[in-house]
Amino acid sequence: MHIKIMRIFDLDKWSETFETLMRNKSRSFLTAFGIFWGLFMFSLLMGGGQGLESLMAKNFEGIAQNSCFLIPGQTTKTYKGLQSGRQWNLRAADAQLLKHRVEGIGLCEPVILGENPTPRYKDKTTYGTVKGVNPEYAAMENPHIIYGRFINQTDCDQGRKVCVIGMRVREELFPDTPNPCGKFIEMDSIYYEVVGVSNMKSNVGTGGGNSQQTIMLPFTTAQKIYQKGDRADMLVYTAAPGHTVTEIEEAVNTVIKEEHLIAPDDDQALFSINLEKLFQVIDNLFAGIRFLVWLIGIGTLISGTIGVSNIMMVTVKERTTEIGIRRAIGARPSNILWQIMAESLVLTLLAGLSGIVISVLILQGVEMGIAASTGVEAKFQLSFGMAMSAFGVLMMLGTLAGVAPSLRALAIKPIEALTDE
Repeated sequence: MHIKIMRIFDLDKWSETFETLMRNKSRSFLTAFGIFWGLFMFSLLMGGGQGLESLMAKNFEGIAQNSCFLIPGQTTKTYKGLQSGRQWNLRAADAQLLKHRVEGIGLCEPVILGENPTPRYKDKTTYGTVKGVNPEYAAMENPHIIYGRFINQTDCDQGRKVCVIGMRVREELFPDTPNPCGKFIEMDSIYYEVVGVSNMKSNVGTGGGNSQQTIMLPFTTAQKIYQKGDRADMLVYTAAPGHTVTEIEEAVNTVIKEEHLIAPDDDQALFSINLEKLFQVIDNLFAGIRFLVWLIGIGTLISGTIGVSNIMMVTVKERTTEIGIRRAIGARPSNILWQIMAESLVLTLLAGLSGIVISVLILQGVEMGIAASTGVEAKFQLSFGMAMSAFGVLMMLGTLAGVAPSLRALAIKPIEALTDE
Protein backbone atom coordinates (compact mmCIF):
# COMPACT_ATOMS: atom_id res chain seq x y z
CA MET A 1 0.00 0.00 0.00
CA HIS A 2 2.84 2.36 0.90
CA ILE A 3 4.57 1.66 -2.43
CA LYS A 4 1.38 2.44 -4.39
CA ILE A 5 0.94 5.77 -2.57
CA MET A 6 4.56 6.67 -3.31
CA ARG A 7 3.96 5.96 -7.00
CA ILE A 8 0.93 8.22 -7.07
CA PHE A 9 2.88 11.07 -5.50
CA ASP A 10 6.04 10.52 -7.54
CA LEU A 11 7.02 14.11 -8.45
CA ASP A 12 9.26 12.96 -11.30
CA LYS A 13 6.39 11.21 -13.01
CA TRP A 14 4.06 14.19 -12.59
CA SER A 15 6.79 16.52 -13.82
CA GLU A 16 7.21 14.36 -16.89
CA THR A 17 3.44 14.40 -17.47
CA PHE A 18 3.28 18.21 -17.42
CA GLU A 19 6.37 18.48 -19.59
CA THR A 20 4.80 16.19 -22.20
CA LEU A 21 1.61 18.24 -22.25
CA MET A 22 3.57 21.48 -22.62
CA ARG A 23 5.52 20.28 -25.65
CA ASN A 24 2.58 21.27 -27.81
CA LYS A 25 0.76 23.99 -25.90
CA SER A 26 -1.66 24.90 -28.68
CA ARG A 27 -2.84 21.34 -29.15
CA SER A 28 -3.18 20.77 -25.41
CA PHE A 29 -5.15 23.99 -25.02
CA LEU A 30 -7.52 23.25 -27.88
CA THR A 31 -7.99 19.69 -26.67
CA ALA A 32 -8.79 20.83 -23.14
CA PHE A 33 -11.18 23.53 -24.34
CA GLY A 34 -13.92 20.98 -25.10
CA ILE A 35 -13.89 19.73 -21.52
CA PHE A 36 -13.60 23.28 -20.18
CA TRP A 37 -16.56 24.50 -22.21
CA GLY A 38 -18.70 21.50 -21.29
CA LEU A 39 -18.21 21.91 -17.53
CA PHE A 40 -18.43 25.71 -17.80
CA MET A 41 -21.76 25.65 -19.61
CA PHE A 42 -23.11 22.81 -17.48
CA SER A 43 -22.29 24.63 -14.22
CA LEU A 44 -23.49 27.98 -15.53
CA LEU A 45 -26.79 26.58 -16.80
CA MET A 46 -27.39 24.53 -13.65
CA GLY A 47 -26.67 27.52 -11.38
CA GLY A 48 -28.64 29.89 -13.59
CA GLY A 49 -31.65 27.58 -13.74
CA GLN A 50 -31.52 27.09 -9.99
CA GLY A 51 -31.30 30.86 -9.49
CA LEU A 52 -34.29 31.54 -11.74
CA GLU A 53 -36.27 28.88 -9.92
CA SER A 54 -35.29 30.47 -6.61
CA LEU A 55 -36.38 33.91 -7.86
CA MET A 56 -39.71 32.51 -8.98
CA ALA A 57 -40.19 30.77 -5.63
CA LYS A 58 -39.45 34.04 -3.81
CA ASN A 59 -42.17 35.74 -5.81
CA PHE A 60 -44.72 33.17 -4.57
CA GLU A 61 -43.23 32.62 -1.11
CA GLY A 62 -45.82 32.37 1.65
CA ILE A 63 -48.88 32.13 -0.59
CA ALA A 64 -51.11 29.04 -0.48
CA GLN A 65 -50.48 26.91 -3.54
CA ASN A 66 -54.08 25.66 -3.54
CA SER A 67 -55.54 29.16 -3.90
CA CYS A 68 -57.27 31.11 -6.65
CA PHE A 69 -57.84 34.83 -7.26
CA LEU A 70 -61.07 36.12 -8.81
CA ILE A 71 -60.96 39.53 -10.49
CA PRO A 72 -63.93 41.19 -12.28
CA GLY A 73 -63.54 42.25 -15.90
CA GLN A 74 -65.86 43.66 -18.53
CA THR A 75 -68.68 41.69 -20.10
CA THR A 76 -68.37 40.92 -23.80
CA LYS A 77 -71.79 39.33 -24.39
CA THR A 78 -75.40 40.37 -23.89
CA TYR A 79 -77.26 38.37 -21.24
CA LYS A 80 -80.81 38.56 -19.87
CA GLY A 81 -81.43 41.98 -21.38
CA LEU A 82 -78.11 43.43 -20.21
CA GLN A 83 -75.77 44.88 -22.82
CA SER A 84 -72.20 43.81 -23.45
CA GLY A 85 -69.34 46.05 -22.32
CA ARG A 86 -70.86 46.31 -18.85
CA GLN A 87 -68.61 47.00 -15.88
CA TRP A 88 -69.52 45.01 -12.79
CA ASN A 89 -68.09 44.48 -9.31
CA LEU A 90 -67.63 41.63 -6.91
CA ARG A 91 -69.28 41.97 -3.51
CA ALA A 92 -67.96 41.12 -0.09
CA ALA A 93 -71.08 38.97 0.36
CA ASP A 94 -69.94 36.79 -2.56
CA ALA A 95 -67.41 35.18 -0.24
CA GLN A 96 -70.16 33.82 2.02
CA LEU A 97 -72.23 32.88 -1.02
CA LEU A 98 -69.43 30.70 -2.36
CA LYS A 99 -68.90 29.03 1.01
CA HIS A 100 -72.55 27.99 1.10
CA ARG A 101 -73.01 26.95 -2.52
CA VAL A 102 -69.70 25.37 -3.58
CA GLU A 103 -68.71 22.06 -2.08
CA GLY A 104 -64.98 21.67 -1.54
CA ILE A 105 -64.18 25.34 -1.05
CA GLY A 106 -62.04 26.20 1.96
CA LEU A 107 -61.27 29.78 2.92
CA CYS A 108 -62.80 32.57 0.86
CA GLU A 109 -62.04 36.21 1.56
CA PRO A 110 -62.79 39.54 -0.15
CA VAL A 111 -59.94 42.00 -0.72
CA ILE A 112 -59.97 45.73 -1.39
CA LEU A 113 -57.17 47.27 -3.43
CA GLY A 114 -57.02 50.93 -2.49
CA GLU A 115 -55.73 53.84 -4.50
CA ASN A 116 -52.00 54.46 -4.45
CA PRO A 117 -51.45 56.99 -1.66
CA THR A 118 -48.28 58.77 -0.54
CA PRO A 119 -47.62 57.54 3.02
CA ARG A 120 -46.01 60.20 5.19
CA TYR A 121 -44.28 60.30 8.56
CA LYS A 122 -43.09 63.75 9.62
CA ASP A 123 -40.90 64.96 6.74
CA LYS A 124 -40.46 61.57 5.09
CA THR A 125 -42.65 60.18 2.31
CA THR A 126 -42.68 57.01 0.24
CA TYR A 127 -44.75 55.14 -2.31
CA GLY A 128 -47.25 52.54 -1.19
CA THR A 129 -50.17 50.35 -2.25
CA VAL A 130 -53.14 49.74 0.03
CA LYS A 131 -54.87 46.43 0.60
CA GLY A 132 -57.93 45.96 2.82
CA VAL A 133 -58.12 42.46 4.29
CA ASN A 134 -59.74 40.41 7.02
CA PRO A 135 -57.69 38.49 9.65
CA GLU A 136 -58.29 35.17 7.85
CA TYR A 137 -56.36 36.43 4.83
CA ALA A 138 -53.11 35.66 6.70
CA ALA A 139 -53.84 31.93 6.25
CA MET A 140 -53.88 32.41 2.47
CA GLU A 141 -50.90 34.72 2.04
CA ASN A 142 -48.44 34.67 4.93
CA PRO A 143 -47.66 38.30 5.90
CA HIS A 144 -44.42 37.29 7.69
CA ILE A 145 -44.95 39.68 10.59
CA ILE A 146 -41.58 40.64 12.10
CA TYR A 147 -42.77 43.38 14.48
CA GLY A 148 -46.13 43.78 16.16
CA ARG A 149 -49.16 41.86 14.88
CA PHE A 150 -51.46 41.36 11.93
CA ILE A 151 -54.97 42.77 11.47
CA ASN A 152 -57.34 41.17 14.01
CA GLN A 153 -61.11 40.78 14.22
CA THR A 154 -61.52 43.66 16.68
CA ASP A 155 -59.85 45.99 14.17
CA CYS A 156 -62.44 44.98 11.57
CA ASP A 157 -65.43 45.03 13.94
CA GLN A 158 -64.62 48.54 15.15
CA GLY A 159 -63.28 49.87 11.84
CA ARG A 160 -60.04 50.93 13.48
CA LYS A 161 -57.58 53.14 11.63
CA VAL A 162 -54.63 50.80 12.04
CA CYS A 163 -52.23 49.38 9.47
CA VAL A 164 -49.56 46.79 8.83
CA ILE A 165 -46.76 48.23 6.70
CA GLY A 166 -44.36 46.46 4.36
CA MET A 167 -40.63 46.30 5.00
CA ARG A 168 -39.74 48.90 2.35
CA VAL A 169 -42.26 51.36 3.79
CA ARG A 170 -40.75 50.88 7.24
CA GLU A 171 -37.21 51.44 5.92
CA GLU A 172 -38.12 54.66 4.12
CA LEU A 173 -40.42 56.21 6.72
CA PHE A 174 -38.64 54.96 9.85
CA PRO A 175 -34.97 54.48 8.88
CA ASP A 176 -33.81 54.88 12.49
CA THR A 177 -36.64 52.94 14.11
CA PRO A 178 -36.57 49.16 13.55
CA ASN A 179 -39.91 48.72 15.33
CA PRO A 180 -42.30 51.58 14.47
CA CYS A 181 -45.35 49.96 16.08
CA GLY A 182 -47.37 52.57 17.95
CA LYS A 183 -46.39 55.42 15.62
CA PHE A 184 -48.81 57.05 13.18
CA ILE A 185 -48.46 57.49 9.43
CA GLU A 186 -50.57 59.81 7.30
CA MET A 187 -52.30 58.85 4.04
CA ASP A 188 -54.67 61.26 2.29
CA SER A 189 -54.97 63.39 5.47
CA ILE A 190 -55.97 60.34 7.55
CA TYR A 191 -53.71 59.01 10.31
CA TYR A 192 -53.24 55.29 10.88
CA GLU A 193 -51.50 53.65 13.79
CA VAL A 194 -48.81 51.14 12.79
CA VAL A 195 -49.56 47.85 14.55
CA GLY A 196 -47.27 45.56 12.58
CA VAL A 197 -44.43 45.33 10.08
CA SER A 198 -44.67 42.73 7.31
CA ASN A 199 -41.85 41.12 5.40
CA MET A 200 -44.20 39.51 2.88
CA LYS A 201 -42.43 38.01 -0.12
CA SER A 202 -45.27 37.23 -2.51
CA ASN A 203 -46.38 39.84 -5.05
CA VAL A 204 -49.37 37.86 -6.34
CA GLY A 205 -52.07 39.47 -4.25
CA THR A 206 -50.82 43.06 -4.38
CA GLY A 207 -52.68 44.15 -7.49
CA GLY A 208 -49.46 44.58 -9.42
CA GLY A 209 -47.62 46.36 -6.60
CA ASN A 210 -44.60 45.41 -4.56
CA SER A 211 -45.50 43.47 -1.39
CA GLN A 212 -42.66 45.20 0.44
CA GLN A 213 -44.46 48.50 -0.14
CA THR A 214 -47.95 47.26 0.71
CA ILE A 215 -49.92 48.84 3.53
CA MET A 216 -52.66 46.55 4.86
CA LEU A 217 -55.78 47.99 6.49
CA PRO A 218 -58.75 46.27 8.16
CA PHE A 219 -61.29 45.38 5.46
CA THR A 220 -64.08 47.46 7.01
CA THR A 221 -61.78 50.46 7.39
CA ALA A 222 -60.80 50.28 3.71
CA GLN A 223 -64.51 50.01 2.80
CA LYS A 224 -65.27 53.30 4.54
CA ILE A 225 -62.14 55.20 3.53
CA TYR A 226 -62.46 54.33 -0.17
CA GLN A 227 -66.29 54.38 -0.13
CA LYS A 228 -66.52 50.86 -1.50
CA GLY A 229 -69.80 49.95 0.16
CA ASP A 230 -70.22 46.18 -0.27
CA ARG A 231 -67.88 46.05 -3.24
CA ALA A 232 -64.65 44.04 -3.33
CA ASP A 233 -61.87 44.33 -5.87
CA MET A 234 -60.87 40.70 -5.58
CA LEU A 235 -61.93 37.41 -4.03
CA VAL A 236 -59.37 34.86 -2.88
CA TYR A 237 -60.34 31.29 -2.06
CA THR A 238 -58.62 28.00 -1.31
CA ALA A 239 -59.65 24.38 -1.77
CA ALA A 240 -60.66 22.41 1.31
CA PRO A 241 -58.56 19.37 2.32
CA GLY A 242 -59.18 16.49 -0.05
CA HIS A 243 -60.10 18.83 -2.92
CA THR A 244 -58.21 20.82 -5.53
CA VAL A 245 -58.82 24.28 -6.95
CA THR A 246 -59.08 22.76 -10.42
CA GLU A 247 -62.01 20.60 -9.24
CA ILE A 248 -64.04 23.50 -7.85
CA GLU A 249 -62.94 26.36 -10.14
CA GLU A 250 -65.72 25.87 -12.69
CA ALA A 251 -68.38 25.67 -9.98
CA VAL A 252 -67.07 28.87 -8.37
CA ASN A 253 -67.11 30.74 -11.67
CA THR A 254 -70.63 29.50 -12.43
CA VAL A 255 -72.00 30.73 -9.09
CA ILE A 256 -70.38 34.17 -9.49
CA LYS A 257 -71.65 34.57 -13.06
CA GLU A 258 -75.19 33.54 -12.08
CA GLU A 259 -75.19 35.98 -9.18
CA HIS A 260 -74.02 38.91 -11.30
CA LEU A 261 -76.05 38.07 -14.45
CA ILE A 262 -73.08 37.25 -16.67
CA ALA A 263 -73.31 34.92 -19.64
CA PRO A 264 -71.92 31.47 -18.72
CA ASP A 265 -69.66 31.45 -21.79
CA ASP A 266 -68.33 35.00 -21.28
CA ASP A 267 -64.71 34.21 -20.47
CA GLN A 268 -63.56 37.85 -20.45
CA ALA A 269 -65.99 39.00 -17.76
CA LEU A 270 -64.31 37.12 -14.91
CA PHE A 271 -60.60 36.45 -14.56
CA SER A 272 -59.68 33.40 -12.52
CA ILE A 273 -56.00 33.09 -11.57
CA ASN A 274 -55.55 29.48 -10.51
CA LEU A 275 -52.24 29.33 -8.62
CA GLU A 276 -52.49 25.55 -8.44
CA LYS A 277 -52.24 25.34 -12.23
CA LEU A 278 -49.61 28.07 -12.27
CA PHE A 279 -47.39 26.17 -9.84
CA GLN A 280 -47.78 23.01 -11.93
CA VAL A 281 -46.78 24.90 -15.09
CA ILE A 282 -43.76 26.38 -13.32
CA ASP A 283 -42.71 22.98 -11.97
CA ASN A 284 -43.01 21.42 -15.43
CA LEU A 285 -41.12 24.33 -16.97
CA PHE A 286 -38.16 24.02 -14.65
CA ALA A 287 -38.20 20.22 -14.92
CA GLY A 288 -37.86 20.70 -18.69
CA ILE A 289 -35.07 23.24 -18.20
CA ARG A 290 -33.18 20.87 -15.90
CA PHE A 291 -33.53 18.04 -18.42
CA LEU A 292 -32.31 20.31 -21.22
CA VAL A 293 -29.34 21.46 -19.14
CA TRP A 294 -28.35 17.88 -18.38
CA LEU A 295 -28.76 16.93 -22.04
CA ILE A 296 -26.61 19.84 -23.26
CA GLY A 297 -24.01 19.37 -20.52
CA ILE A 298 -23.63 15.62 -20.97
CA GLY A 299 -23.56 15.93 -24.77
CA THR A 300 -20.85 18.60 -24.62
CA LEU A 301 -18.81 16.61 -22.11
CA ILE A 302 -19.01 13.44 -24.17
CA SER A 303 -17.89 15.41 -27.22
CA GLY A 304 -14.99 16.89 -25.25
CA THR A 305 -14.01 13.45 -23.91
CA ILE A 306 -13.95 12.00 -27.42
CA GLY A 307 -11.75 14.93 -28.47
CA VAL A 308 -9.29 14.29 -25.64
CA SER A 309 -9.21 10.59 -26.45
CA ASN A 310 -8.56 11.24 -30.16
CA ILE A 311 -5.74 13.67 -29.44
CA MET A 312 -4.19 11.23 -26.98
CA MET A 313 -4.34 8.58 -29.72
CA VAL A 314 -2.45 10.93 -32.02
CA THR A 315 0.04 11.62 -29.23
CA VAL A 316 0.63 7.89 -28.72
CA LYS A 317 1.18 7.46 -32.47
CA GLU A 318 3.74 10.28 -32.47
CA ARG A 319 5.54 8.75 -29.48
CA THR A 320 5.68 5.21 -30.84
CA THR A 321 9.49 5.21 -30.91
CA GLU A 322 9.72 6.69 -27.41
CA ILE A 323 7.33 4.08 -26.01
CA GLY A 324 9.23 1.31 -27.81
CA ILE A 325 12.54 2.45 -26.27
CA ARG A 326 10.92 2.54 -22.84
CA ARG A 327 9.64 -0.99 -23.31
CA ALA A 328 13.04 -2.13 -24.60
CA ILE A 329 14.94 -0.82 -21.58
CA GLY A 330 12.59 -2.50 -19.13
CA ALA A 331 9.54 -0.27 -18.63
CA ARG A 332 6.65 -2.37 -17.44
CA PRO A 333 3.17 -2.16 -19.04
CA SER A 334 1.87 -0.51 -15.83
CA ASN A 335 4.42 2.31 -16.28
CA ILE A 336 3.27 2.98 -19.84
CA LEU A 337 -0.38 2.74 -18.76
CA TRP A 338 0.22 5.17 -15.89
CA GLN A 339 1.91 7.72 -18.13
CA ILE A 340 -0.88 7.86 -20.73
CA MET A 341 -3.69 7.78 -18.14
CA ALA A 342 -2.01 10.53 -16.09
CA GLU A 343 -1.75 12.82 -19.10
CA SER A 344 -5.42 12.28 -19.90
CA LEU A 345 -6.50 12.86 -16.28
CA VAL A 346 -4.39 15.99 -15.85
CA LEU A 347 -5.67 17.50 -19.09
CA THR A 348 -9.30 16.73 -18.19
CA LEU A 349 -9.11 17.81 -14.55
CA LEU A 350 -7.35 21.11 -15.23
CA ALA A 351 -9.78 22.02 -18.00
CA GLY A 352 -12.88 20.88 -16.12
CA LEU A 353 -11.99 22.51 -12.81
CA SER A 354 -11.20 25.76 -14.63
CA GLY A 355 -14.65 25.67 -16.20
CA ILE A 356 -16.34 25.05 -12.84
CA VAL A 357 -14.36 27.78 -11.03
CA ILE A 358 -15.03 30.45 -13.69
CA SER A 359 -18.74 29.59 -13.85
CA VAL A 360 -18.99 29.76 -10.04
CA LEU A 361 -17.35 33.21 -10.04
CA ILE A 362 -19.80 34.44 -12.70
CA LEU A 363 -22.76 33.01 -10.79
CA GLN A 364 -21.53 34.67 -7.59
CA GLY A 365 -21.38 38.00 -9.41
CA VAL A 366 -24.92 37.55 -10.76
CA GLU A 367 -26.19 36.59 -7.31
CA MET A 368 -24.59 39.62 -5.67
CA GLY A 369 -25.85 41.93 -8.44
CA ILE A 370 -29.46 40.75 -8.08
CA ALA A 371 -29.31 41.01 -4.28
CA ALA A 372 -27.93 44.56 -4.51
CA SER A 373 -30.44 45.77 -7.11
CA THR A 374 -33.63 44.06 -5.93
CA GLY A 375 -32.95 43.02 -2.34
CA VAL A 376 -33.96 39.45 -3.22
CA GLU A 377 -31.53 36.74 -2.14
CA ALA A 378 -31.72 34.08 -4.81
CA LYS A 379 -29.35 31.12 -4.78
CA PHE A 380 -27.46 30.90 -8.06
CA GLN A 381 -24.57 28.78 -6.74
CA LEU A 382 -24.01 25.08 -7.25
CA SER A 383 -24.68 22.92 -4.23
CA PHE A 384 -21.85 20.97 -2.58
CA GLY A 385 -23.38 17.71 -3.79
CA MET A 386 -23.53 19.00 -7.36
CA ALA A 387 -19.91 20.18 -7.17
CA MET A 388 -18.75 16.77 -5.89
CA SER A 389 -20.78 15.07 -8.62
CA ALA A 390 -19.10 17.27 -11.23
CA PHE A 391 -15.69 16.35 -9.81
CA GLY A 392 -16.60 12.65 -9.95
CA VAL A 393 -17.73 13.06 -13.56
CA LEU A 394 -14.40 14.72 -14.35
CA MET A 395 -12.46 11.79 -12.91
CA MET A 396 -14.59 9.33 -14.86
CA LEU A 397 -14.21 11.29 -18.10
CA GLY A 398 -10.47 11.60 -17.67
CA THR A 399 -10.21 7.87 -17.10
CA LEU A 400 -12.41 7.02 -20.08
CA ALA A 401 -10.51 9.40 -22.35
CA GLY A 402 -7.28 7.61 -21.52
CA VAL A 403 -8.49 4.03 -21.90
CA ALA A 404 -8.24 3.68 -25.69
CA PRO A 405 -4.88 5.53 -26.01
CA SER A 406 -3.44 3.45 -23.15
CA LEU A 407 -4.49 0.19 -24.81
CA ARG A 408 -2.99 1.48 -28.06
CA ALA A 409 0.29 2.22 -26.25
CA LEU A 410 0.37 -1.21 -24.61
CA ALA A 411 -0.09 -2.87 -28.00
CA ILE A 412 3.15 -1.33 -29.29
CA LYS A 413 5.94 -3.94 -29.60
CA PRO A 414 9.49 -2.71 -28.90
CA ILE A 415 10.96 -4.19 -32.12
CA GLU A 416 8.27 -2.68 -34.34
CA ALA A 417 8.56 0.65 -32.56
CA LEU A 418 12.34 0.86 -33.01
CA THR A 419 12.04 0.15 -36.74
CA ASP A 420 9.17 2.64 -37.15
CA GLU A 421 10.04 5.69 -39.22
